[in-house]
Amino acid sequence: MAEKYHDQEFVEYIIRGIVNHPDDVRTERIVDERGVLITLFINPEDMGYVIGRQGQTARAVRTLLKIVGAKENARVNLKIYEPEGSRRPPREHREDRDDRAPREEFRASDDDTSVDDLGI
Repeated sequence: MAEKYHDQEFVEYIIRGIVNHPDDVRTERIVDERGVLITLFINPEDMGYVIGRQGQTARAVRTLLKIVGAKENARVNLKIYEPEGSRRPPREHREDRDDRAPREEFRASDDDTSVDDLGI
């Protein structure tokens, strides 16, 4: 088995605590002139847990990984491996949906209430 480094062990430890299939977590570490690249391989069902809403979880792991790398004076980056064809189709935009009734637009002139009427 290949030697494990602190940064690589750190990523595996954090991700195993997040996912539902911890045995499927695997990393590869590549060092080149630009720094260290850790590629993370996970079960496709766990992709949402690792990325998080709007990428917040992945961003947090990358930030922590940069700190771990800084202790070793190394520039460390994380790549989350995504198998070909695994991306979901983009979500439908609300404006494009025909099954909804058209939304009425609110205008300030439609409301007769003033701040004085609120009794505050």
